[in-house]
Amino acid sequence: MNRPHTEKNRLQMIQSKLDHWLNVALTTLRQVFVLLMIIYTAICVISFAIKLSALSFAEGPLAFSIINQLLTDGLYVLIVLAIVKSLFLKNSFDYAVTLLETGFVVLIRKLILLPTDPTEWKLLLILGATSTLFFVLIIVTHYYRRKWLMQDQDRRITEKNNHANIAQGETRL
Repeated sequence: MNRPHTEKNRLQMIQSKLDHWLNVALTTLRQVFVLLMIIYTAICVISFAIKLSALSFAEGPLAFSIINQLLTDGLYVLIVLAIVKSLFLKNSFDYAVTLLETGFVVLIRKLILLPTDPTEWKLLLILGATSTLFFVLIIVTHYYRRKWLMQDQDRRITEKNNHANIAQGETRL
């Protein structure tokens, strides 16, 4: 009778150890991925800086097509930076805002890259409206975040004052 109970404990112990080692492996893989993404981001930034300086020195005043290409490359670097930044976030709210910001940059990049063909006015209108919606959502979430932080700060000050008042009342006794 005692034997099934010990086998159950042994299975739970094996499962616990397996969970621990899988968690360690996952954390290690995540750190390796973050390191690779940081290296990739550095390569993107360096490549963009070299391209910008080389074109500026070679061309002098830049033509619109070159500026458009540089803007596209710069927006791509911003997207990569936002993705790498999101890898370090622990708070789901900050992660959601970062994804909104990344989506906004992706939409703006898409709007810049699209040729202005009058037959695709519906697509341009939808992308413009979507990017406007993303921008409004970003502004609203930043407003609410600031509001919630101020409320938390006021609450902490009130609690601190209450604790101080209670402590003063105890010392008078």
